[in-house]
Amino acid sequence: MDSAWLEDFLALVDGGHFSRAAEQRGITQPAFSRRVRALEDWVGGPLFDRDSQPVTLTPAGLRFRPVAEETLRRLYQGREAARAAGRAAAETLRFAATQALSLTFFPPWLRALEARESFSATVHLTAAHMAACEQVMLRGEAQFLLCHHHPAAASFLMSEPFRSLPVGTDHLLPVSAPVPGAATPLFSPSETSGTPVPLLGFSGESGIGRILAATRAVEESGARLGPSFTSHLASVLVAMARDGRGLAWAPMSLVADDLARGTLVRAAGPERDIAIEIRLYRARARQSPPAERLWAAVAGGSGTAGG
Repeated sequence: MDSAWLEDFLALVDGGHFSRAAEQRGITQPAFSRRVRALEDWVGGPLFDRDSQPVTLTPAGLRFRPVAEETLRRLYQGREAARAAGRAAAETLRFAATQALSLTFFPPWLRALEARESFSATVHLTAAHMAACEQVMLRGEAQFLLCHHHPAAASFLMSEPFRSLPVGTDHLLPVSAPVPGAATPLFSPSETSGTPVPLLGFSGESGIGRILAATRAVEESGARLGPSFTSHLASVLVAMARDGRGLAWAPMSLVADDLARGTLVRAAGPERDIAIEIRLYRARARQSPPAERLWAAVAGGSGTAGG
């Protein structure tokens, strides 16, 4: 059944004459008559009494008329809703970001970008661990991914279908709560006593966990470490470290305020830091106009932000 048949049906109801309705619909009368007949064949009976002039509806036509009107109304409403949704989707910038960067880096980075460029699009952000963010990108549910990057740590996005740009720098460092009344760490990777140092570690879904595993930073620290707590959320591990529960590696972007306040201290010297990048990933396939404008603005930006 063609929706045009319903429009023909209602045009004939309104006009009362095949010739007038055909003219209104912009087709020849024979073609119009064939389409009305096709609708009647689909319904299974005549809808018009052709012996009267103007033509009138048969009992079947009277029953069918409100159905045709409601069906067309719903179709038009659905079409407009779909078009509106399509326009909204085209005007939305969809980001995925690892949880730590969604809290620390993303808001000021976006604000600085918007200060340089004019973006009228709505911004949607999905914050999750790295494994979930990769799946969001692979399924095409986000246009951009903001995450930490180290060349030694593999990612699904380090492949031909994707490209990336550095947008900032950061570094990972071991942190601990301080000894009460002192500025020395409660736990240190240089600890040489026989008691294992409680380690607050990242789970396998975490991008930072991948970087630490790839660089062997934890294993090569020299301390006797005993895993005491695991999470994929850097903010949770930092909170546990702040509470004196153990030693944690964390990005400077997340712990800078704690270090300044003294609620956390470095557990080792800067030589133990791991330099990492903050990168913005996208699919190589062409994106919506707002997304392409944002990418051009990022690519044309001068330098990267420090962490």
